[in-house]
Amino acid sequence: MSIFGTMKTAVSGMNAQANRLGTVGDNIANSSTVGYKRSSTAFSSLVLPSTQGSYSSGGVETNVRYSIAEQGGIQYTTSSTDLAIQGEGFFIVSDPNGTPYLTRAGAFVKDATGFLKNTAGFNLMGYPYGSNPPAAVVNGFNGLEEININDFGLVSSPSTTGSFPANLNKDAAVVPAANRPGANAATAVVTNKSSLTAYDHAGAKVLYDFYYTKASASPDTWEVSVYRQDQSTNGGFPYTATAPKVLVQQTVTLTFDPNTNKLTTASPKSITFNDPNDGATPAQAIKIDLSDMTQFASAFTPGKGIIDGNAPSPITDVEIGGDGVVTAVYQDGGRRPIYQVALATVPSIDKLLPQNGNVFLPTNDSGVVTIGFPQSGAFGQIYSGALESSNVDIASELTEMIESQRVYTANSKVFQTGSDLMDVLINLKR
Repeated sequence: MSIFGTMKTAVSGMNAQANRLGTVGDNIANSSTVGYKRSSTAFSSLVLPSTQGSYSSGGVETNVRYSIAEQGGIQYTTSSTDLAIQGEGFFIVSDPNGTPYLTRAGAFVKDATGFLKNTAGFNLMGYPYGSNPPAAVVNGFNGLEEININDFGLVSSPSTTGSFPANLNKDAAVVPAANRPGANAATAVVTNKSSLTAYDHAGAKVLYDFYYTKASASPDTWEVSVYRQDQSTNGGFPYTATAPKVLVQQTVTLTFDPNTNKLTTASPKSITFNDPNDGATPAQAIKIDLSDMTQFASAFTPGKGIIDGNAPSPITDVEIGGDGVVTAVYQDGGRRPIYQVALATVPSIDKLLPQNGNVFLPTNDSGVVTIGFPQSGAFGQIYSGALESSNVDIASELTEMIESQRVYTANSKVFQTGSDLMDVLINLKR
C-alpha cells in the first residue's frame, strides 16, 4: 500500500465532497428562484490495479445531475403575465442576440418596448395569430417571434357580420310597393324602424337604418331595407349621396310560415349590403343574420343587435389562456387573439445544458427539440397568474450538507494520518 496513494485518495474524496457542497450551496441559494431546477452530485469509484499482497487505493469522481424534469410547486400571483406550466414543456425565450433557449421561469412583465421579458432578461416567444390559428413547426424554432404587445396597441377592425332579429307585427297594414322604404321615395311609409351601429375600416362608427314593411298578407311577406343614416334627407327619405360618395341601399323580402310564424325554408335568412364609402379595397360588405325573425300578433320588438368590428382602442391588458393563446384586451372591452405561446420539450429532459439566467440549451444527449402548443399531445397546461417555484427541498439540502461535512472531515483525517506516516518515514532517515 502506498502512503502517498492514500493521501491522493483522501484528496479525491475531499474534492468530491467539495463538489457536493457546491451543488447544495447552489440549491439553497436558488431555493426561491422561479422555475429553478435543483442539482445533485453522483459519485463513482476509481479503481487502480493492485498486485497480490499490495493494494493500490484509487479514488472517487463526481458527476453533476440536474432534476429538470421534476415539477415545482405552483404559486398564484396577481399578474396576468406570470406564467406557469403544469406538466411537460418549456417556454421558448430569446436573449438580446435572438438566440432561443428553454426555460420554466415564467415571471414575465411587459417592458417599455412592449416585449414580455422575464427577470433574467429573456423575451417570451410565440407564433403570431393571423386570421387563422397558427401552426407549430415541430422540429425547429422557425416562425417564432418575440411577443410584442405594443405592435397591437391601437387597432380597429371593420364590421363584416352580425345579427339583428325582431318580431314583426302580423296585424300590421300592407304598404303599397311605391310607398315602401325600398323605393327610396319621399312618400315612403315607415311601419317599423331600428338602427344598428357598425364600424368601417378606419374604426369610425357608422349607423345603418333598418326599415321593416308589410308587403303582403297572403303569403305573409315583409320587406327589410337598409340605408346609411348619414345619407338621409333631414332624417328621412329620400336617402342620397353626393359623388364621390356612394348610396348604400339594400332590400330583401322575407316570407313567413303562417303555422310557425317563423321564416320559411325558402325565405332569405340574411341581408348583405356593401358600403365602399371609406375607400378601402375591397369594399366593406356587411352580412346581417335575420334567421331569428318572427311574425307574431304582437308589437314590433327589435332584438339585441350584435355585430363584429371595433373602434380604435388601446390595449389595457393581456390574457393568456391555458392553450397559450395571448389575447389583447382593449379599452372598449374588445378582445383579439394576437399570439400563441409555444412549448418545447426533448426526449431526455434531465440532459439539457443549464445556462445563466435559469435557461437551458438542447444537447446531443438531450435529443432533438419538439415544439407544440399547450394542452396538445404530451405538453402540459399553462396557468396565467401563477409561477412555478423551485423544486429544492431545504430540509433535504441541509441533510446533504451535514452528511457532506462529516464525510469531508473523515477524508481529511485520512489525509492527516497519511501525512503523519510520511513524517515517520522521513524521520527514519535522520
